[in-house]
Amino acid sequence: MELALAPGFAEAFMLAFARVGAMVMLMPGLGERAIPMRQRLVIALALTLMALPLLREAGGGGTPAPMRFVSEIITGLVLGLAGRLTMAVLDVAGTLIAQSVGLSFAQVMDPANGQQGEAITSFLRIFGVCLIFATDLHHLAITGIFASYEVVAPGQGLAAGDMATLVLQLVTRLFEAGVLIAAPFVAFSFIFNLGLGLAARLTPQLQLFYLSMPAAILLGLMAFSASLGAIGRTFLDVMRAALALPFGG
Repeated sequence: MELALAPGFAEAFMLAFARVGAMVMLMPGLGERAIPMRQRLVIALALTLMALPLLREAGGGGTPAPMRFVSEIITGLVLGLAGRLTMAVLDVAGTLIAQSVGLSFAQVMDPANGQQGEAITSFLRIFGVCLIFATDLHHLAITGIFASYEVVAPGQGLAAGDMATLVLQLVTRLFEAGVLIAAPFVAFSFIFNLGLGLAARLTPQLQLFYLSMPAAILLGLMAFSASLGAIGRTFLDVMRAALALPFGG
């Protein structure tokens, strides 16, 4: 490569790295905090080199280079939200499930230190990451990085209205998915507490409170283990739909 081409190559590389790096930072699976930062940086640099041929030109039609750089970062962050917000589905579902089976009772009594509800949420996060790698769904996320250049040209950026619409659609769909995953456990909690209330009215001399908590946790965990397959399939479907949403899916 001639020395005269170095400034243009460096500018194109930085533009590509701004978008790719932002998307890798938020990518489900590869962007998890458990992965060392240096490894994520190496992945981002490798994907940037692969994305360089997709850049039609390093220039931006007279737009200053810093503005194009900021525009690429914002574009990468917005598009990367599609995958990152999907992981929040498991947080919503885990919180609702913990409340339904009684594992979040400590949070009601002591909101500052009650941590039992985090157990199911943390498990679902690890379970979701394992499913992503087991089903090669991270390949779809990597493909989305390259497909983003067909949707948004380098240096062009997303319009404010498009960004707001995309984020609103994502939040709406993913909250619905989280509630859908936890819906059977919410129904279980309603039926269980209804039966408990009837039993308390019929036999007021029994201390049902001390019997109900262990029973609710035991039955809830049994139902949770039996429904992991359905939870995993629902999560994968939601993840595929969320990754395709920014590109017209």
